[in-house]
Amino acid sequence: MFLHGWSVRALPLRKAPRGALSRAIPLIVLSLLVAAGPAHGAAGKRADKTGDVDTEHMFGFTEGSDIGEAGEKELETDSTGRFGKFGGSYNNVATTLEAKYSFSDYFRLSADATVAYYDIKGVDGLDDRRQGAVQSVSFDARYRVFDREHAPFGLTLSVEPHWGFTDEMSGEPADQYGAQVRVIADRELIAGRLFAAFNIIYEPEQTRLRASGETLRESTLGVGAALAMQVMPNVFVGVEARKLRHYDGLGLNDFAAGALRRPDPLRERYFLSAAWNVQVWGAVAGSSGALDLVNFERHQVKLRAGVSF
Repeated sequence: MFLHGWSVRALPLRKAPRGALSRAIPLIVLSLLVAAGPAHGAAGKRADKTGDVDTEHMFGFTEGSDIGEAGEKELETDSTGRFGKFGGSYNNVATTLEAKYSFSDYFRLSADATVAYYDIKGVDGLDDRRQGAVQSVSFDARYRVFDREHAPFGLTLSVEPHWGFTDEMSGEPADQYGAQVRVIADRELIAGRLFAAFNIIYEPEQTRLRASGETLRESTLGVGAALAMQVMPNVFVGVEARKLRHYDGLGLNDFAAGALRRPDPLRERYFLSAAWNVQVWGAVAGSSGALDLVNFERHQVKLRAGVSF
């Protein structure tokens, strides 16, 4: 599946769809991250050192490498809506509440819980359902390998195991185990004005449906690239593109589908960001369709809000 979209973020002093294009994304973004070089001087400094921005949630679904400084705490709510599938009406909104703590400038842990609401009617392969459910719990460990203050670009590794109680797509009661592994790179291209990010994601999952006892094993591999520019003080607007591929099995062997700060003492800091992605190209393996609306949705929307202290 190939997705492209836009994102907007407001914060106080801190965040084409052809096969050839999807293959070019990693090369283009890595060139921006590395080849920009040290010519900007202070542009390489980390945002929480310069008092400018935190890139983690600047780009929408694509993430930045910032994790906060030692002792920083953050509470965050993240809502993701997924809409549109073949043969009927599909609406799913999942909201996550997350607590984060940075043990050092280079290591952070967080824990979260997700609740979801499903409104499904007449969708091929899915039972009609209109209900809410506790979807999953998880924790996320992040290690910052490179700091933009001392390296040409920022680089962070993230591992997020999760335990689910419903199937994420259908809402059917299930026992689900999985993890998301994410490689996050970003670069400040123009000091305080223009930022670029690049993500690689691998997510294996095993799901046992309680009603039937059937066990499903699947995995998703994806890359994402994004740009964000400051258009007025503390307001950033950006664009992003993501390429996702779905596999039957925990490995990448059976292809199923593809588609294209350190806060002031006793002072709280807030942020709000929004993103919208649209599937513009993709196909189910063995199908001639222009989109993959079996494994992915036509539209994905994300809204985040948080406070650090």
